[in-house]
Amino acid sequence: MNPANSEAAAAEKARHKDKKQKRKKRKDAIEDDCSAATAEEGAPHEKKKQKQRKDGGEWEEKPKRLKPTVSIAVAGSIIDNAQSLELATMLAGQIARAATVFCIDEVVIFDSTPTSENGGTSDGEESGARFLVRILEYLETPQYLRRRLFPMHKNLKFVGLLPPLDAPHHVRKHEWSEFREGVTLEGDRSKGTLVDVGLSKNVLVEQILEPGKRVTVAMGTNRDLTTACVRKVVPPSTPREEMGSYWGYKVRYASSLSGVFKNSPYKEEYDHIIGTSEHGQIINSSELTLRSFRYAICDPHGPP
Repeated sequence: MNPANSEAAAAEKARHKDKKQKRKKRKDAIEDDCSAATAEEGAPHEKKKQKQRKDGGEWEEKPKRLKPTVSIAVAGSIIDNAQSLELATMLAGQIARAATVFCIDEVVIFDSTPTSENGGTSDGEESGARFLVRILEYLETPQYLRRRLFPMHKNLKFVGLLPPLDAPHHVRKHEWSEFREGVTLEGDRSKGTLVDVGLSKNVLVEQILEPGKRVTVAMGTNRDLTTACVRKVVPPSTPREEMGSYWGYKVRYASSLSGVFKNSPYKEEYDHIIGTSEHGQIINSSELTLRSFRYAICDPHGPP
């Protein structure tokens, strides 16, 4: 073989090997960045590394103070007073808007009609409570998830007339957020689960989850949307605890007024109950004092 050709072949082989090594380094760097971002956001309840004082001791880590939650109870019969489906939808939209503006954590809809054990009326129609639950859940859901989570229904006919809630978790496609709401998709589960979070590409999370489930995904700061960057599903309360940002309300159905308090989702139940009634005593806002609480609920049909 010609020595010149041999040298050229050796040089070409060396360049090819160098390119291969550079590609591997770039891939490893991406994975390291993604892993670092995931580890940084991590599990919300992991303890942070304690700082050392100059004298060699350690600062005592203060326990994390959980923010109190506020719930409201609304009678489903409020919908029965609406004269049309459009007006009922507008009324539900006003309730959803008020709950978002005042950062309500939970909306409990209780049914006061005796024939609505299964959520329906004698003529097969949804009760006012079930209708209100459906509309409130629809409006709280980010727009890019509604088509996947809510099948077509006649009671959703006029929801397009309602203004968007524009809540903090209703993140737009061009915006980046450390957390995003998503829905799990079907597909290969060998590496995790694909999730639609409203971006140009679906993201991969490490947990194996069934399709069609709404989840909260920790996106971190790494904007790599390839499957090389694996994200993590976190509890829905994490954005509120980590960023202090309002992250929407939960909707709960109660078959009766007593079910509002008996079926509380909190282990400690509600430790502060505010009841209002047209038969109650009129109190000026300046005279109203609230004691400290962890889980409060306002019941508009409470005792007089």
